[in-house]
Amino acid sequence: MHSRRYVVTAATALVCALFLTARTAPAAPADRFLHVQVSQADKDGGDVNVNLPLEVAEKILPTINRGPLHEGKVTLENDQLQGIDMPAIISALRDSPDNKIVTVRQKDENVDVSKSDGNIVVHVHEAGKEGNNVNVTVPISVVNALFSTEQKNQIDVAAALDALDKAGDTFLVTVENTSEHVRVWIDSHSQPQ
Repeated sequence: MHSRRYVVTAATALVCALFLTARTAPAAPADRFLHVQVSQADKDGGDVNVNLPLEVAEKILPTINRGPLHEGKVTLENDQLQGIDMPAIISALRDSPDNKIVTVRQKDENVDVSKSDGNIVVHVHEAGKEGNNVNVTVPISVVNALFSTEQKNQIDVAAALDALDKAGDTFLVTVENTSEHVRVWIDSHSQPQ
């Protein structure tokens, strides 16, 4: 009799534990997508939409070994980063307070570079009727991943994609002018929203 009561109690406890675990367990991470959307204003122009799962890009990128891209890393020509300690610069930016870092005002364009909410934000406004408005937002974690290689003349695009996958929804690039509109962003929707 007692053993039956223990079995019922154990079974009840197991069902309760499974129920609580199912309710409190974190949800599986949603698939993340890299979206590129190009819209051309002129009637002969076309539109381009790319909706690529980041997981696919992360798997394909290391398989491309052509030109400066090998195993997900890009080798920069002529040691373009010689004398520049990118990890130290990124660390200093990451640890600094949010602020406007650079402001350039010229006749033909204005450029603002700032740190905001863990991102490096660049705004470029070109003057004139055909001028571009360019906005770039890159999480500092992605910049850090780009420069995480052992080789000083390489950037790690595969590591940057992995960091983007973890960074959350973000617009990376928008470019607007009178003839086209370009948007690049990451989110968990398979189609543009």
